[in-house]
Amino acid sequence: MTGIRLTAPAPGWAIDADVVVVGSGVAGLTAALRCAAAGLSTVVVTKARLDDGSTRWAQGGIAAALGEGDTPGQHLDDTLVAGAGLCDEEAVRTLVTEGPDAVRRLIATGARFDTDPASGEIELTREGGHHRRRIAHAGGDATGAEISRALVDAVRDQGMRTIENALVLDLLTDADGRTAGITLHVMGEGQHDGVGAVHAPTVVLATGGMGQVFSATTNPAVSTGDGVALALRAGAEVSDLEFVQFHPTVLFLGADSEGQQPLVSEAVRGEGAYLVDAAGTRFMVGQHELAELAPRDIVAKGIMRRMREQGTEHMYLDARHFGAEMWEQRFPTILAACRSHGIDPVTEPIPVAPAAHYASGGVRTDLHGRTTVPGLYACGEVACTGVHGANRLASNSLLEGLVFAERIAADIALRADAPPGVLREADGDTAPLLAPEQRHEVQRIMTHGAGVIRTAASLDDAADALEALSLHAAHDADGPKAAEPGVESWEATNLLLVSRVLVAAARERAETRGCHWREDHADRDDADWRRHITVRLTPDRRLVVRRTAGEAFPPVTPNAPREPQP
Repeated sequence: MTGIRLTAPAPGWAIDADVVVVGSGVAGLTAALRCAAAGLSTVVVTKARLDDGSTRWAQGGIAAALGEGDTPGQHLDDTLVAGAGLCDEEAVRTLVTEGPDAVRRLIATGARFDTDPASGEIELTREGGHHRRRIAHAGGDATGAEISRALVDAVRDQGMRTIENALVLDLLTDADGRTAGITLHVMGEGQHDGVGAVHAPTVVLATGGMGQVFSATTNPAVSTGDGVALALRAGAEVSDLEFVQFHPTVLFLGADSEGQQPLVSEAVRGEGAYLVDAAGTRFMVGQHELAELAPRDIVAKGIMRRMREQGTEHMYLDARHFGAEMWEQRFPTILAACRSHGIDPVTEPIPVAPAAHYASGGVRTDLHGRTTVPGLYACGEVACTGVHGANRLASNSLLEGLVFAERIAADIALRADAPPGVLREADGDTAPLLAPEQRHEVQRIMTHGAGVIRTAASLDDAADALEALSLHAAHDADGPKAAEPGVESWEATNLLLVSRVLVAAARERAETRGCHWREDHADRDDADWRRHITVRLTPDRRLVVRRTAGEAFPPVTPNAPREPQP
């Protein structure tokens, strides 16, 4: 345990539960529903409304071997190839084997996927890196919104206790260092207001991603890395944070555009759209056997290379051959987004460029979602299960959240009889708060120094600039210029911490692999780098960076053996 916590008022209210789940996407709500079904008193805490997380923005779908002729083994092979040698094969095998039944249980919960009108079978499409049609979708291109609707309805139907508009602050622990709950700040008026606490012997982090560390991202505004930052301050180990996936086809709104950017789903390419330059040349042909449907890291690099060769700021996605009817029926959400920005995909190519999309790394867990802090679990984008390796295969994210949330709930139910410990008094250090206005500076530093293309020089500059912000915040902490505790300063502080970790890992990995592109180390180096980089925070706020022995993760606790491979 580090003893580090955010500067915040003492909790003014508290409630008790067996389990507190932080986050309300597919991972968080699935874990909460399964815990409640096991008879555990469960509280869901979410940063905005229940349906406001990253899940609802997922367009393409959820991948599982549901189609005729497809098998978990084929899904495993595609996932391992996309992960560029760093997937934990045991974790991937768990994902693809348990995935089909997990999707069926999701359907039983109320999720309605698109089906063939004649046969009634689920319609399946292809996305990048998949050799078969195995992506189930809903509402054409609104899969996440449908999954979120079904899970939110199930939570509300059960009358589960929820706390919305609440930013999680820090982990509470008992005298033995075990999890004892969380502190949180509820924004606005409601049943609870201001800083409070949920006392619980088990905490499940399902807080989503950290895309807001960059100026332009597909992530919603709530994705500020709060879960990873909390885990670091609690002493947990994080891994693979250097592997940030930049989605190849994000609607280009201008070089200075910031914040959440509209995504143009990979499913558009899966249905036959072409990537072209201004002259109409399909530049991905010949670069990979799957051309536009190569894994995302390869397509993103292909786009960036072509942009640099031609001195342009974007490429184009051409799907005019779909026709109006297909656009309106299959991709209504994307069509509306493009038209709202003055672009009609029916009659013109869509300008696209890569933007930050998904964190393949996160809080390190085992196959049951357990972290290196007893009683603290993580699932979904905030976690690093080993499934994604150096690059996530398209539409595996929703499946990972679903499968590992169920495994977490099962593990919690087995351990539910453990008596709660005595709450440890708050002690240790407080993290100096970064002023809210510095958030844009963090994003600028990260975009220029640790974006799609990285070098030792750019990463060194980013590390120095982030360190300067940290020192400045520490210098002002005890004076009149200290940032006031509040949502904006807490978010900025979290962004700074996860940015420091990301840059430290990216500096360490002197190779190009998956979605980590080092211009000064252009080749993949399996001899030295087929291993993970883990980072933890010390009580004096230093980062300890280590390498694992190989592509398999060590146990999260010294006495926890690896599960036998089926």
